[in-house]
Amino acid sequence: MSVRTPHLGFIPPYILSRIIDNGSERQRERALGTLSHVRNLLHNPGPPNRQPIASVLPERGRPGEPRRSIHDAQQQMLLPGVLARIEGQPPVADAAVDEAYDALGRTHAFFWQVFGRDSIDNHGFPLIGTVHYGVGYENAFWNGAQMVFGDGDGEIFNRFTLSLDVVAHELAHGITESEAGLVYFNQSGALNESVSDVFGVLVRQFSLRQTADQADWLIGAELLTDKVQGSAMRSMANPGTAYDDPLLGKDPQPGHMRDFIDTRDDNGGVHLNSGIPNRAFYLAATAMGGYAWERAGHIWYDTLCDRRLANDSDFAAFARLTVVNAATRFGQGSGEALAVEQAWADVGVTLEAL
Repeated sequence: MSVRTPHLGFIPPYILSRIIDNGSERQRERALGTLSHVRNLLHNPGPPNRQPIASVLPERGRPGEPRRSIHDAQQQMLLPGVLARIEGQPPVADAAVDEAYDALGRTHAFFWQVFGRDSIDNHGFPLIGTVHYGVGYENAFWNGAQMVFGDGDGEIFNRFTLSLDVVAHELAHGITESEAGLVYFNQSGALNESVSDVFGVLVRQFSLRQTADQADWLIGAELLTDKVQGSAMRSMANPGTAYDDPLLGKDPQPGHMRDFIDTRDDNGGVHLNSGIPNRAFYLAATAMGGYAWERAGHIWYDTLCDRRLANDSDFAAFARLTVVNAATRFGQGSGEALAVEQAWADVGVTLEAL
């Protein structure tokens, strides 16, 4: 696998900062603990080419078979934690353990059945998850070797294993790391986040057998408790509309380049400006119709695996390659290629020549 880049976790730091500024004492304490940990991860990402702990790996099976092991951190911040369930074992009396096990399996099945990809590295990389990480930890993240899930505070956020697309989103960071290695900063970082949103939502649509028109295109809908005024953490169809809450504020994502946010926060706006390529994918997928993973998903996956995609690519470079890959897969001047080109135009991204 490629040299690892640090990720901030699914919940952006600007949301945690809002909770610290506006929440109750308990909410502030949980958010501050999470944000401090996120910043520590960012500045101390650990060694490159990190590998899982060998003693907790399931045995290698046939190609295409997942190798899952789920651990319980027991509210500590030690990894991987106590082994709770390993590949092939039946469900246990812990919802978070079973949700993580099932979500990792569904994500693995999606990439294998749709793209013929055997896990994160395409060579059967074991899927390790740790649940009950920390006390009221308000995030989920991929650390270069495994998935980690907090339980949320129960007031703003539910446990992070509840949302299949969030689990798939974080796991997709590992695939991006293995393929394009998109640098987690500015536009390449926003692309890194967007690619994870794309595959996160596709895993859910695939699991539910939803067409592009049937899907809601929301990310993290299960995370928000009923005390929050919002439908999800992000909307790919309409960035900036996922939530509008007195505590969390209004969803700040732009959906067009004219509203691009130039900032040094959030690693240069990786969770913010990802709304622009997110909407481009939504527009392309809905224009093509049918199951989004069958055409638009293949185009984005081909682009992620395209060796011409530089690790510091901006939106324009990525967009151009999606058009090239659409033409390669479906034909020059095909409806798919035209739909992709139009989608980028509709979000204000000017295509860049290779």
